[in-house]
Amino acid sequence: MNSDERVSSIALTLCPGIGHIGAKRLIDGIGSAAQVFHQRKELPELLPGISPSVVTALDCPAAFLRAEREMEFVEKNRLSCLTLKDEAYPSRLRECEDAPAVLFFKGNTDLNRLHVIDMVGTRRATDYGKQFCADFLHDLSALCPDVLVVSGLAYGIDIHAHRAALANNLSTVAVLAHGLDRIYPYVHRKTAIDMLATGGLLTEFLTETNPDRHNFVSRNRIVAGMSDATIVVESAVKGGSLITAELAEGYHRDCFAVPGRVTDASSIGCNQLIRDNKAALIQNAEDFVRTMGWVEPEQHAKQAGIQRNLFPELTEEEELVVRILTRQGDLHINALVVEADIPVNRMSALLFELEMKGVVKTMVGGIYHLN
Repeated sequence: MNSDERVSSIALTLCPGIGHIGAKRLIDGIGSAAQVFHQRKELPELLPGISPSVVTALDCPAAFLRAEREMEFVEKNRLSCLTLKDEAYPSRLRECEDAPAVLFFKGNTDLNRLHVIDMVGTRRATDYGKQFCADFLHDLSALCPDVLVVSGLAYGIDIHAHRAALANNLSTVAVLAHGLDRIYPYVHRKTAIDMLATGGLLTEFLTETNPDRHNFVSRNRIVAGMSDATIVVESAVKGGSLITAELAEGYHRDCFAVPGRVTDASSIGCNQLIRDNKAALIQNAEDFVRTMGWVEPEQHAKQAGIQRNLFPELTEEEELVVRILTRQGDLHINALVVEADIPVNRMSALLFELEMKGVVKTMVGGIYHLN
């Protein structure tokens, strides 16, 4: 990806009145952030419905000056600047309509792992919540050692999820509510540094951005959007983790909640998510892996000598989905999206067609099984 696209992507986020959704629609519609600026005056003809105010907003030299300064920081500190056109950009997140036009990353891991979860919860974690993080990720590391654990580096459940992941040699990434020129809260700096070897720090925010309250809400969409499943460990009746759960539902991702005693304030939010059918009850890693369909490929090996019939009426994309399910066994739709490199909306349509043809069937938890 050339520097022009990176600078243009950063500049686009700085143009007044464009917003996350507007920026992504412009890039998707025109093809790249650089082209959005290059063809600024032609946008009303190229994209019907574009307001003249958008054309005016894109005439913003100050945005480019700030973007170039940010790129100097990126290059000086050897960070990764990921645009929507970069392969390393989280593919699950890219499918969300409000995906950031650009992300900044410091670390060493694949953000497009086959299995990605986020664990979130209250900043006032109890021993119950802390122990669940430790036990769950210990068991998950044995069942699914390639999983990427995402959280927000905040006090409480977030930091305990990161530390439990590190303790069990799992890759873990923190999504920040500020730029990569600082760590907040500062007391979590050592954990953040430890994460860089096999995980990392990810943000949409530029340097000199304060960790203001609204930034935490904004970063929650990245946490939910880049994951296959959101796990709410503990939550009061209100809290950021409930916002993350709501976002996950909006992105058609799986959501799980750890149940607690009805008298515990730190479990009220989780119990309500389960009661309202907005999250599935989670008790342990084994049940979670089974629900998600994350079992080892050899567990799905077909009996020797049995050959699956070919389906000559299938399209090329449908045949690709069939080959993946044949090779790996039952898979969640998000895993299929990653494996096939097909957008989630297109994948949903393909799976619907395959169901109509009797080739696949839907199982609990959004898992697809080859008939």
